Amino acid sequence: MKGFKILLVAALFCIALSVGATAKAESSKVFVKMQTSKGNIVLELDRAKAPKSVANFLKYVNEGHYDGTIFHRVISGFMIQGGNMDKNMKSKDTYAPIENEARNGLYNDKYTIAMARTGNPHSATDQFFINTADNGALNFKSTTPSGWGYAVFGKVLGGKKVVDKIERVVTFRKGRYDDVPVKPVMIIKAEEIKQ
Repeated sequence: MKGFKILLVAALFCIALSVGATAKAESSKVFVKMQTSKGNIVLELDRAKAPKSVANFLKYVNEGHYDGTIFHRVISGFMIQGGNMDKNMKSKDTYAPIENEARNGLYNDKYTIAMARTGNPHSATDQFFINTADNGALNFKSTTPSGWGYAVFGKVLGGKKVVDKIERVVTFRKGRYDDVPVKPVMIIKAEEIKQ
C-alpha cells in the first residue's frame, strides 16, 4: 500500500510538471492580428526564442504605432517591409534600438517575420519585414558586421494569401525610396490577440 501511495504521488508530480511545461510553452506564443488594406494577417510571435524582439514589437502594437502606416518597401520574391511610414512616406518617432537576436535558431524562411535594421546589426526599432521566399542569406552566420543577419521573431499563421497579394503590387521609385507600392498598402490596425 505504501509503495502504491509513493507511485501515485510520483505520477501526480509528473502530471503537474507536464501541465506546467505545456502552459509555459503555450504562454511563449503571442498572436497579433494585422488588418491591412489587402486583408488580415495573423502573426504568431515566439517570445521564448526572441524575447526582446517580441517585447519591442508588442510595445509598438499596443501603443497603436503601426495603425495608419504602410508597407513602404515591397520586393517580389524577397520580402514586404513596413512599420514606420505613413502614406506620405513620413517617418514616425521610435524608441531606442534593440539588440539583434538573430542567433536564436529561427530562420528567414518564407512567411516568417523579422526585424528590419540599418547596416548596424543592433539598430532595429519599429520596422519589420515578412519574408516572401526562403532568404537564407539573411540568417545569422557570425558576430561580424556582415554576418549578424536579421532576427526572426515569428511567422505568419493566417493570411498567407494576403502576404502574396501585397508581394505582387506594382512598385515605383518615390523620392529617395525604391520599391514603394504605387497604391499604398495600409496597415489599418495591428492588435494583440489575447488568449
